[in-house]
Amino acid sequence: MADTVEMYEQTGPERLSVFRSTIDGVTVVTVTGEIDHHTSGVLRDALAPADPAPGARTVADLGGVPFMDSSGINVLIAGHQAHQPTGWLRLAGVRGPVLRTLEIVGLTPLIPCYPSVGDALADD
Repeated sequence: MADTVEMYEQTGPERLSVFRSTIDGVTVVTVTGEIDHHTSGVLRDALAPADPAPGARTVADLGGVPFMDSSGINVLIAGHQAHQPTGWLRLAGVRGPVLRTLEIVGLTPLIPCYPSVGDALADD
């Protein structure tokens, strides 16, 4: 059950919607739409840890993302780095074409991917 829920921002006519919620102390960022150079700034802001204290934990639910270009890859890397050294960023629900892109660029060993948000939250 979510502790808090908020709409973070929407870019353009339904191009990218990002919602942040907190579930048991973990930030869950739910993304819907295409991630490209026009929309990646919204995702970058949403993935920044809400609490600057060490140990921030975030799950990015990318189940609603059909396309991601290199801008999105860069945002995910920056998000991963922002959670280091004691926190983590995990991805959930990554769809085929986006998952394939993450695999090709070698990001999946760095940022773990899970089938669902529940699976990402349960892995401790």
